[in-house]
Amino acid sequence: MTLVVVGASLAGLRAVEAARRNGYRGRIVLIGAEEHPPYDRLPLSKSFLAADGPGRVDPFHTEAALREEFGVELLLGAPADGLDTATREVSVGGRTVPYDALVIATGATARRLPGGDGIAGVHPLRTAEDALAVRAALDDGARTVVVGAGFIGSEVAAAARKRGLSSTIVEALDVPLVRAVGAEAGAVCASLHRDAGTELRLSTTVTGLESDGRAVTGVRLSTGEVLPADLVVAGIGVVPATGWLAGSGVPLHEHDGGVVCDATLWTGIPGVYAAGDVAHASNPLFDGELMRLEHWTNAAEQGAAAARHALDPESARALAPVPYFWSDWYDHRIQFVGTPRADEVVAAVPEAGGFTALYRRGDRVVGALTIDRPREIMKYRRHIAGRAPWPEALAFAAGTAA
Repeated sequence: MTLVVVGASLAGLRAVEAARRNGYRGRIVLIGAEEHPPYDRLPLSKSFLAADGPGRVDPFHTEAALREEFGVELLLGAPADGLDTATREVSVGGRTVPYDALVIATGATARRLPGGDGIAGVHPLRTAEDALAVRAALDDGARTVVVGAGFIGSEVAAAARKRGLSSTIVEALDVPLVRAVGAEAGAVCASLHRDAGTELRLSTTVTGLESDGRAVTGVRLSTGEVLPADLVVAGIGVVPATGWLAGSGVPLHEHDGGVVCDATLWTGIPGVYAAGDVAHASNPLFDGELMRLEHWTNAAEQGAAAARHALDPESARALAPVPYFWSDWYDHRIQFVGTPRADEVVAAVPEAGGFTALYRRGDRVVGALTIDRPREIMKYRRHIAGRAPWPEALAFAAGTAA
């Protein structure tokens, strides 16, 4: 029997580890588009960008360890370019790899700024190479412009300000993160930027980039202004890496092309499962809502489960996780559990400091966001997992605010 994992990502690595941990002794092939073995992307926009951050990006396991300790065949440096579910073969780099069980863990690719290719100083932030380039620019004291006020872009802006550099965020929406956390919490997040000296240009778009013929020198805005810049980081989201699945029959989401799967991560194609940033998985805890989550914990949990289920479909069980992510801006810790898709959001500023927002759907709590209240977030997670009624969550929040 052969298990093929496409995507040398965190989800892909956890699939390999889980297969071996659960006693599978057959062939495992790990296919990765990057030349590196799997590494942790989480610090790339956080500690890695700090002036005293680590000098390199290390993999979770070396290639030698993956081959010798885990018995993995590595095909790195070339992306999968096709899938034939009838013959059960993945094509990559001019060869075909047969599979009995397949885990799709190809993640997502960063959207790039139009006109930015070939201009030095213009980067997305998704890969180790991206992070190395952004850090080098910050080390050189770059005037930084971030396009997009999402979490990755906000972390880059915060890293620049913590170094004492000028930092500007350009955001098309009138409230940052409104789609991710709602208007109330988004407005509070905006205040964190302003208080730290990061300039926000809201309801504004980028119309072009200026350069000296080699490197970026400025960002043209829809207002007509040109922002001077030595570093421009695109924080404008990602696209699931599923182009190689065209014509395979694997169901793809109509909105973004991510892989659609059920609560066990099965795609409906025999032997084919998906995990991590690429997967839209049904979550029974939230009324079967399809969720595609770009979170570290989600990738780790789904990767392990996908491998278990692909190797033993009869024992597959629905996953019903409470999503969780966190982000550090300046000296603040932002944490979120659950889903922001809600009928109502109630926000409060506790007397002890920080910020809390609760998200209601129907008669139950489905989400919670806290800023600088780290001891509370996992308690809210338990409320959500237990389908706690809305009044109970409000009473708990009132008690912690005292």
